[in-house]
Amino acid sequence: MAIGEILLLVFVFVIAGFLGVELISKVPSQLHTPLMSGTNAISGITIVGAISATAVALHTEGMLSNICGFAAIVLAAINVVGGYLVTDRMLGMFKKKGDGKK
Repeated sequence: MAIGEILLLVFVFVIAGFLGVELISKVPSQLHTPLMSGTNAISGITIVGAISATAVALHTEGMLSNICGFAAIVLAAINVVGGYLVTDRMLGMFKKKGDGKK
C-alpha cells in the first residue's frame, strides 16, 4: 500500500471521527434510545462485513489480516451487546415501578 493511500485512509478516519463527535453532541437526550437501536443494527451489519472480510483474508493474506479481522469481529460484537444492554437500561428508566411485576 502506497503512502498516499495510507494518508487518504487516515484523513477519512479523522474526518469521520470529528463528524461523529459533532453529530452525537447535538442529539437531544430523548432521541438517544431510538438512535442507539439504529446504531446497533449498523453494528450488526459491521459484524457481517468483518466476518466476510476475515473469510477472504484467511485464503489470500497473511497473519496480520487474520488478526485484524478477528479483532474487528470481537469489537463489533462487544459494541452490539453493550448497545443493547444500554438501550434496555434506558428503556427501563421509562417504565413505571409496578409494570414489570405481577
